[in-house]
Amino acid sequence: MALADKDRIFTNLYGFQPWNLSAARMRGDWDNTKDLIARGRDAIIQEMKDSGLRGRGGAGFPTGMKWSFMPKESKDGRPSFLVINADESEPGSCKDREIIRHDPHKLIEGALVAGFAMGARAAYIYIRGEYIREAETLFAAVAEAYDAGLLGKNAAGSGYDFDVFVHRGAGAYICGEETAMIESIEGKKGQPRLKPPFPAGAGLYGCPTTVNNVESIAVAPTILRRGASWFASFGRENNRGTKLFQISGHVDKPCVVEEEMSIPFRELIERHCGGIRGGWDNLLAVIPGGSSVPLVPAEQIMDAPMDFDGLRALGSGLGTAAVIVMDKSTDIVRAISRLSYFYKHESCGQCTPCREGTGWMWRVMERLRTGDAEVEEIDMLFNVTKQVEGHTICALGDAAAWPIQGLIRHFRPEIERRIASRADVREAAE
Repeated sequence: MALADKDRIFTNLYGFQPWNLSAARMRGDWDNTKDLIARGRDAIIQEMKDSGLRGRGGAGFPTGMKWSFMPKESKDGRPSFLVINADESEPGSCKDREIIRHDPHKLIEGALVAGFAMGARAAYIYIRGEYIREAETLFAAVAEAYDAGLLGKNAAGSGYDFDVFVHRGAGAYICGEETAMIESIEGKKGQPRLKPPFPAGAGLYGCPTTVNNVESIAVAPTILRRGASWFASFGRENNRGTKLFQISGHVDKPCVVEEEMSIPFRELIERHCGGIRGGWDNLLAVIPGGSSVPLVPAEQIMDAPMDFDGLRALGSGLGTAAVIVMDKSTDIVRAISRLSYFYKHESCGQCTPCREGTGWMWRVMERLRTGDAEVEEIDMLFNVTKQVEGHTICALGDAAAWPIQGLIRHFRPEIERRIASRADVREAAE
């Protein structure tokens, strides 16, 4: 069952229409936003809970519940803030840039509605440094919203004062982690903070803060307009709604597409990507949720539902739904080694297991890639990934460990074959 066009939230995903305010209004954005806000905070949060929306940035935490963690009123005069994570730096992920580039007013209206629901004084949108054209569009769209009276004092005529600030990052992957992002906005080095305190208690400038992904915020006004039951009608229990899938790699037509949660992998690829390059028999493995989740071999993913629980059952995860498809021409060990290099390069160096472990894991991966290793080192590498995973302040250690664990779990014979063939070459040379 494909998602019908009438049920799409992002109707300008491919930029066939202008991004500006007048075009956005024709698509239904900013349509009586004042009435949405008039429902009151508790009603908005309850609607988000009922919709079953889970965070679209990777972790999949229930969005309505996250909003409800914000303190109802300030006891000491501190304001509250909403921080929107547009730092999309996960290899394979490219959905938020399409929202910002072609539908920025969905995000800005969502920021106002979500900010009101949490009692936030302002929203900070932290956009990735490399997104130069996207940032230009976002700055212009925010200016349009201010000029139209939709932001600032008495935002959208609601009686609520709300500001939106766009903050450009400088190209660090680690700043996609919520507390590192807060540090970066404050002008400090982008390094994750220890929790507790959690951002809902003490976040940006020491004030209560909620950090949400672009997609999570951008869908909120549509959910409120169409109703929680409409959104919850898509997907399986606990995996509700529509989702932006970003499909790259060895498919005939790579794309970003909005589709129903829980759609089977095969159906997703057939319907939107024209199938696997060279046919389904040529599929080797898939990374289903951005580079930090473990790969899944072809035979396991074929009919898997593309949602949080379906992919967790396969020892992987939905993440941001950045689907990286690899056919049998892929040097799988080299691919995972390249990801190891990425995490080594992007580690902030604050925690010893990550600072030392990411470089060590990459160097061993390179030796496994060329076969210049002993078979025992495969198990040693796996053990080291277990020592890095779960022993760092943020999840970058996990993100560096999981691709390697997935490779060893599913493609160990390929690694052993390389070591054996390299040994044969050495023997012949002697």
